[in-house]
Amino acid sequence: MSTSTNTSATGASRNASRGERVADWADGRLGIYGLAKANMRKIFPDHWSFMLGEICLYSFIIIILTGVYLTLFFHPSMNEVVYHGSYVPMQGVMMSEAFASTLDISFDVRGGLLIRQIHHWAALIFVAAMVVHMMRVFFTGAFRKPREINWIFGFLLLVLGMFTGFTGYSLPDDLLSGTGVRFMQGAILSVPVVGTYLSMFLFGGEFPGGDFVARFYSVHILLLPGIMMGLLVAHLILVFFHKHTQFAGPGKTNSNVVGMPLLPVYMAKAGGFFFLVFGVIAAVAAIASINPIWALGPYRPDHVSTGAQPDWYMGMPEGLIRAMPGWEINLWGHTLVLGVFIPLLLFPLVLGAIAVWPFIESWVTGDKREHHILDRPRNVPTRTAFGVAWIAEYIVLLIGGGNDMFAQYFHLSINSITWFVRIGFFVVPVLAFIATKRICLGLQRRDHDKVLHGRETGIIKRLPHGEFVEVHEPLSQAKLHTLTAHEQYRPVEIGPTVDENGVERKVTRGEKLRAKLSKGFYAENNQIPKPTVEEYKEIQAGHGHH
Repeated sequence: MSTSTNTSATGASRNASRGERVADWADGRLGIYGLAKANMRKIFPDHWSFMLGEICLYSFIIIILTGVYLTLFFHPSMNEVVYHGSYVPMQGVMMSEAFASTLDISFDVRGGLLIRQIHHWAALIFVAAMVVHMMRVFFTGAFRKPREINWIFGFLLLVLGMFTGFTGYSLPDDLLSGTGVRFMQGAILSVPVVGTYLSMFLFGGEFPGGDFVARFYSVHILLLPGIMMGLLVAHLILVFFHKHTQFAGPGKTNSNVVGMPLLPVYMAKAGGFFFLVFGVIAAVAAIASINPIWALGPYRPDHVSTGAQPDWYMGMPEGLIRAMPGWEINLWGHTLVLGVFIPLLLFPLVLGAIAVWPFIESWVTGDKREHHILDRPRNVPTRTAFGVAWIAEYIVLLIGGGNDMFAQYFHLSINSITWFVRIGFFVVPVLAFIATKRICLGLQRRDHDKVLHGRETGIIKRLPHGEFVEVHEPLSQAKLHTLTAHEQYRPVEIGPTVDENGVERKVTRGEKLRAKLSKGFYAENNQIPKPTVEEYKEIQAGHGHH
């Protein structure tokens, strides 16, 4: 019996094509078929906002591809040479090999300038897409259990992306990037006790030293991308493992996903979207010039380029330092430069405030359940208001980072702009918070009225007794479900402080703080109660104006 079985199996393998035999061989050793069968039909929901994460992924892939090409021609050396390349205005100028090789990439390597610009534009879009993607996750509550760790991974990717971009545009050793490096070195020197040692270690001596391009190059192409690659893979694995979040709707629950399968629908759409993103970035790079180092010249420590501005994502620390007064303290023969050191401390606080939010919200609500249904931002007004306040803070600091350019183009006083940033740092986020919260509550009231009275049709009807009313069209069951599916938390109460035996219980400061924050989040004036079934039935029975 065994002989006939082996014979039939051998005959079947002989009849199989070479590709099938290779696939069988690989599957017997790697288990690819079983893995693919279990996961390739995984369901993904379909919503335009989910494409923001794909833009992050695709722009990162484009950065890696173009970066590999650029490394073939770039020389990360600060050794000085005399330029004799094809760009005539720079011929005979003394410059570093890094700057000269960047000029060669731009003017002598076939397609080099286009690849450089694709690389730079993709980096800008990558960071911008990450910010927008994280804001989408924040405003919809997609960071809640079990996705807190994935939120931290995303935050680390954003921070590492910012520093990878900074080290990248510092490599050409041109006048603009050199000014940015000098700015960073001044911030490092402001750190008490260890600042000087850190600067000497980073630059290999006194600024600008002779090693920082080579050191930034290693960090830029090896260390930071390697860490980001690991975080990105971990991020995608957790997205796959936890299943995708989805917006509320009929048939959508915490235990299912409504959408399209990964193969073939989602993969086809994702593949097409990748080439669309690549095409748009390539078109922008071909049309809009960015970082024209030949117009700036090589870096010299005694020169500063006019209108020197960093890439947008580094405008926040720049704005903090520009807006800060030039305070100094002299202690025991040492100078503490508070005008730089305080912004250096505020930068991670402003940036990291959003990173710890999932844990703050979980603690305030006491909600330890898993959440796979997304919130509408209007239904969580306090969270939405905090997010908008953070964005407003960021915009104020961006204005501070470009105060000279705003003063030049809008014919304003640079001192007035600086004072606006100093005051706006504290005032604008508060105003944005209050305005956003009021808008969210107003939208909740509108949804409340829609559920009870239906959609306004614009048709005016006169009743038999002469009154004029507007005719309302009842909402569909699907729309009613969407408008009423959200949860509304009740404020956490401290509870009785005396037990049944009359023994007073000590209330900790943490309990008091949690109760106060919970009241600020979910008290009566911070959310509009959802319509009840009784209210809806009463209106539908004819007690309301339709």
